Amino acid sequence: MHNAYFDGSFAGWREVARALLQQGVPPHQVNWLGDGDQGGLFDRAPDAINTQPLAPAPRIPKQLLELLQSAARFRVEDRWSLLYRILWRVAQGDRAAMLPGDIDGSQLHKRLKTVRREAHHLHAFLRFHPRPENAQGPQLVAWHEPAHDILPSASEHFAERLGRSTWLIATPDDGVYWDGQRLHYQRPCPNAWQRLAQTPEDKGEALWLAYYGSTFNPARLNRSVLETNLPVRFWKNLPEGPLIPQLMSQARAGAQRDGQAEAVARQGGKRIRSSSAQALPVNENACRDPLR
Repeated sequence: MHNAYFDGSFAGWREVARALLQQGVPPHQVNWLGDGDQGGLFDRAPDAINTQPLAPAPRIPKQLLELLQSAARFRVEDRWSLLYRILWRVAQGDRAAMLPGDIDGSQLHKRLKTVRREAHHLHAFLRFHPRPENAQGPQLVAWHEPAHDILPSASEHFAERLGRSTWLIATPDDGVYWDGQRLHYQRPCPNAWQRLAQTPEDKGEALWLAYYGSTFNPARLNRSVLETNLPVRFWKNLPEGPLIPQLMSQARAGAQRDGQAEAVARQGGKRIRSSSAQALPVNENACRDPLR
């Protein structure tokens, strides 16, 4: 078994994978050990050096490298093993490994779809908090907990849309800081970034929560659709997250029958009852998920 040590990044994996291909090491003989899996200094046994002349570097389609780089963001124990197996097969002339109908290609494309969906979740459910005007550092901060390593690529979305505003996104694993001109990526995420993102000083949050609660339409509540389009794991990091269970409970307690929020239902005048509940999320402003 060949222990393949690298820094845990796709660039590091690619360099080691190229060398293994040139040495003719098949996938079943490679044990991938990224950063954090290598153990202590004296636990790392050096591999035997291949003294045979290396074969020329194989020609790999650019499309495959792009697919492998995207799939590398999928967090799973065997992510590097699958990538090398596909790379090996294509290098041997078996391009079916890239296709969804192939046993390896099927896993590759499932991971690509999940990574795209996770990037969409970042764009849809991230909430920036403005900081005081006299504060040093980023003007906007946000905390997010993605299930996969999508932050470096997916965060470019905000650089294109927030102009020269400076902002910071911190996660349990990594973070990005936009200084108005370029992105700065850190892994692991500095503790100072994490504290800044998790303890924002947002004076406008109370106004936002009041607006969110007032626009809630209980007659249009559909719990299954809500949880599909806004997964429960994101609620705790949304300002309006704590309101959602309360609004859902009020809907089940009678507000859905009235078709009105409780505060509106108490007002005088003619009450209009809802004919039927429509399959829309609790927040009418929440975007539908185009990836479903």
